[in-house]
Amino acid sequence: MTDPVPQLIIHGTTLEGQRFRPSDWAERLAGVMSQFRPEGSAPNPLSYSPYVTPRVIDGVRCVVVDHRLRRIEPLAWKFVCDFAQSNHLRTTDMGAADADEPTASPYPA
Repeated sequence: MTDPVPQLIIHGTTLEGQRFRPSDWAERLAGVMSQFRPEGSAPNPLSYSPYVTPRVIDGVRCVVVDHRLRRIEPLAWKFVCDFAQSNHLRTTDMGAADADEPTASPYPA
């Protein structure tokens, strides 16, 4: 069995509990990040990066960010983290190295 890939989930709800607007924010953010792809993969302007994908989790729009993005393009990682922080979005870091449970953090490192 393979190990799960560590992920940062940016939820479409603010720290105050409000739904984040506009309603297509997740698709917009993932679209901006679509250029970041694994080395050797063909560029495709009509698809999302495998490192940053929009999802609906428990009825809430989210963006799932693969922790490998942090290593291959630190500025892209900083961009998505700054986006979450500046918009007061709730985040869940599924990449806590020494924990069995995911950690909830309003501002990822």
